[in-house]
Amino acid sequence: DFLPLKCDACGEVFCKDHIRYDDHKCSSAYKKNVQVPVCPLCNVPIPVRKGEIPDAVVGAHMDKNCKYNPAQKQKIFTNRCLKPGCKRKELMKVVCEQCSGNFCIKHRHPLDHDCKGSSHPLSKA
Repeated sequence: DFLPLKCDACGEVFCKDHIRYDDHKCSSAYKKNVQVPVCPLCNVPIPVRKGEIPDAVVGAHMDKNCKYNPAQKQKIFTNRCLKPGCKRKELMKVVCEQCSGNFCIKHRHPLDHDCKGSSHPLSKA
């Protein structure tokens, strides 16, 4: 098949082997790109208007209104165990149903953290 094919981005004519954007290094491929770029620093999607170059828009976002602060490190394990002497932190809260305290996995059972709640547990888990 040697029919000429017209690129829908740049409008030039190519054979079937070079019609893909990457095959002819199309300079207008960004016009057909429907992906939303994400800022590599703050992980926020950056809106790009039709005809704009995504790299330039993300660069402008990073220079002007990016909320990334390298000094502010996000902590993942923030739920500290309330058992005296325990320094473990968990990713999710493990709340005791009786005393409403936050504990680690090891001390989650009322008998393991000397619960002072309203009722006493019947047996060890």
